[in-house]
Amino acid sequence: MEAPWRPGGRGRGRARPGDRLPVRAGAAIRPPAPRARGNACVAAARSSGEGDSELSSQKKFDEIKKANQAAAKKLVEDQFSSSSEEDDEDAEVKQGKILAKTFTVYTCQTDGDASDLERTRQYMNEAFQSGAMTCLICIASVKRNQAVWSCCGCFCIFHLVCIQKWAKDSLFLVSSPLTDDDFAKKDYPWPCPKCRYEYKRSETPSRYYCYCGKVENPTLDPWLVPHSCGQICEREFRPSCGHKCLLLCHPGPCPPCPKMVTTTCHCKKAKPVPRRCSAKEWSCHQPCGRMLLCGQHTCENSCHAGDCQLCPRVSKQQCICGRQTAERLCASPQWQCDQVCGKRLPCGNHTCERVCHAGPCGDCPRSGKRSCPCEKSKFTLPCTEDVPTCGDSCDKVLECGIHRCSQRCHRGPCEICRQEVEKQCRCGKHTKRMPCHKPYLCETKCTKIRDCQKHQCRRKCCSGNCPPCDQVCGRTLGCRNHKCPSGCHRGSCNPCPETVDVKCNCGKTVIKVPCGRERTIKPPKCKQLCSRPPTCHHSTQEKHYCHFGRCPPCRQSCQKRLTCGHLCPVSCHDEAIVKQTGLHQSAGPWEQPSEPAFIQTALPCPPCEVLIQVECLGQHEVSPLPCHSANPYSCKRFCGRLLDCQNHTCMKECHHVTKLNSSVDRKKAGPECSQCEEECTKPRPSGCPHRCVLPCHPGDCPSCLQMLKIKCHCKLSILYIECLKLTSADFKEKELLVSCKNQCPKELPCGHRCKEVCHSGSCPLNCSQKVKLRCLCKRLKKEIQCSKIQEGQVSLECDALCKEMKRKASEIKEAEAKAAIEEEKRRQQAELEAFENRLKGRRKNKRRKDEVEVEQSSWQKYKNLIILPIFGVAVVMV
Repeated sequence: MEAPWRPGGRGRGRARPGDRLPVRAGAAIRPPAPRARGNACVAAARSSGEGDSELSSQKKFDEIKKANQAAAKKLVEDQFSSSSEEDDEDAEVKQGKILAKTFTVYTCQTDGDASDLERTRQYMNEAFQSGAMTCLICIASVKRNQAVWSCCGCFCIFHLVCIQKWAKDSLFLVSSPLTDDDFAKKDYPWPCPKCRYEYKRSETPSRYYCYCGKVENPTLDPWLVPHSCGQICEREFRPSCGHKCLLLCHPGPCPPCPKMVTTTCHCKKAKPVPRRCSAKEWSCHQPCGRMLLCGQHTCENSCHAGDCQLCPRVSKQQCICGRQTAERLCASPQWQCDQVCGKRLPCGNHTCERVCHAGPCGDCPRSGKRSCPCEKSKFTLPCTEDVPTCGDSCDKVLECGIHRCSQRCHRGPCEICRQEVEKQCRCGKHTKRMPCHKPYLCETKCTKIRDCQKHQCRRKCCSGNCPPCDQVCGRTLGCRNHKCPSGCHRGSCNPCPETVDVKCNCGKTVIKVPCGRERTIKPPKCKQLCSRPPTCHHSTQEKHYCHFGRCPPCRQSCQKRLTCGHLCPVSCHDEAIVKQTGLHQSAGPWEQPSEPAFIQTALPCPPCEVLIQVECLGQHEVSPLPCHSANPYSCKRFCGRLLDCQNHTCMKECHHVTKLNSSVDRKKAGPECSQCEEECTKPRPSGCPHRCVLPCHPGDCPSCLQMLKIKCHCKLSILYIECLKLTSADFKEKELLVSCKNQCPKELPCGHRCKEVCHSGSCPLNCSQKVKLRCLCKRLKKEIQCSKIQEGQVSLECDALCKEMKRKASEIKEAEAKAAIEEEKRRQQAELEAFENRLKGRRKNKRRKDEVEVEQSSWQKYKNLIILPIFGVAVVMV
């Protein structure tokens, strides 16, 4: 019987015709709509739905067409695309970063040592690898966004819905043969599908938690381990040491404790040393020295954990009775020999029949009161006599447990019960009178269904407690490869225990996956190089890893020999993918264009692109050109070759020039060059403003015989001079030719006219004109040459008389200054006195006028009669 939660499809492939599609979790299951009854309903539905059916069929056709085109395009891309090694490398880099982040706290405690993390790293790599994590119940991949549950025994991961169904079915199988009261009295466990670790009924998972159990419904983060909360795990280590896990929330077991503790060795002899908590138990390798159980020797083993072993030494030891001595292990000093004791018992008639024993043999077993065989009478007899029978009935309960023995007291076992009784068969349907000792089983076969709920019991005369079904289950397991080998049972079968090897293309890399996953899991990444022969013209192909499908296109250089002799430098093009066009012509505009077809074919080598130095037609430059177009070319410059006139060059665009003679200069014009038609443009002699009368010609121009009209140096006269004389004359001759021979009209800086003949340049400064020179007081004078006065060579000094007159004049000025100061003081004093008098007698002397007589100074009296000698003449100032 299939479990109700198992999907009805055939594995993970396509469903068979008639199979029902699995219902998505959480979706409501709707019952099928009832069929319409009556012809009227059918006719109405047909008339109203004809248009809709046509539209829906056309829509479905378009959707199927698009899906087929997309599938074909994807197939072409997958077939001809290069390998996805770069994407895999990016995923590996991202995975490495997440693992490093998860292990950071742990590796900080271990100084970067990650050797103890290999098992945890394996679980985390499986969590990242697509298809590696498989639910053993439904044989489907565990995805990032699905709720999961992890076993704490084997750390296997299951879908939360699957494990809930598994626990429910397991508890149902246990409870089926029990009553409700019996089932409620005991908390029956349910096992893990993989390791059979038992969980209580109360431990059935009902919610989705992360690996460490802190966060409910952890969010999906691409930078964290799938189904992880990203917090520190903090689960206690196993075995418990008091510390907690330091990794981030992770799948699989926690690594060994990395904490440092101070501990001593097993024998407690060595000094305590700091060690990792996970390896705190250590041995000092010294002799243990503890006393062994024999009490004679000490333990000679090196320092070890737990109790000491048994003493390995051999010594001579007596048996318990002391009759024999043998070499035996010191650890087992007590041993029995195989001899009977044989000592005389206290009765004196019998001997001890016990095998080698310690202590006294005891009393004779036949002494004292003894009972008859039926144990109803007791007799006191010597040990040498046997107990007689009492003659009474035996009356012991027979094997049937109902009747008693009717014989007289006898020795030995009682006979079988021979009484006839009314017996009921085991199933309770029939009765029969028969001897009590014979069992009664009818021929009726049990028709009850066994606990598998599939097969009948079919046992003869069954008591109703039918045994478990003894047939093999034989149902196809979820892997779709094997059948269930267990006995016939109810509920879902256990997961297939087989594993399948999934190999790479070369078969050197193998991973084991649960049976049934080999069809959907991605093959392992093989680090071996691909060993297929190349499909192009190269002898060896590029190094790439083992893969399925076609090898990636060859990216090596073609290196085929071209017609020019060079090697083809482009990538190999023997297997190029080319779009094939023109194969199908549409029947009309109503036909939709088909998708382009791609074919794989060998392309010809492209034109040679090797650069070759090529000279232009006019031999002006050498440029690198591709080999396929390496022909003489025009550089678009002017030809530049010297024409026959020897003055100009050819102005044509770069062109071919015929070489008449190999020894001729390469810069000389050829017959293809242009002819010079310009005037002579050679430079004229310095000072000649006339053009050459000849056309452009080689060699020197003829002499210029034209007259020049120029002014003389002083710019007053106009002269006519032959051009040849002027241009061929030297500097002195030019000065004479341009001079008008008259006196220079220019004025010198001193103000006199230049005495030289008409000349060029500035006039000379040695003026010969005579001028009068006076002393400073203007009393003395003298005639001297002008040039000497300008040069400052001559000066006229004042004599003694001039100095005396200058002194007297200065004295007079000083006397006038003093007199002026005294007069100013008197005036101010008079004004002050007058002001004071006005303040004192203003009312009394209103009519009187103040008359203040000011006495004149000697200077004011005699200033008009001063005689001043000026330039030798006495002057009287009045």
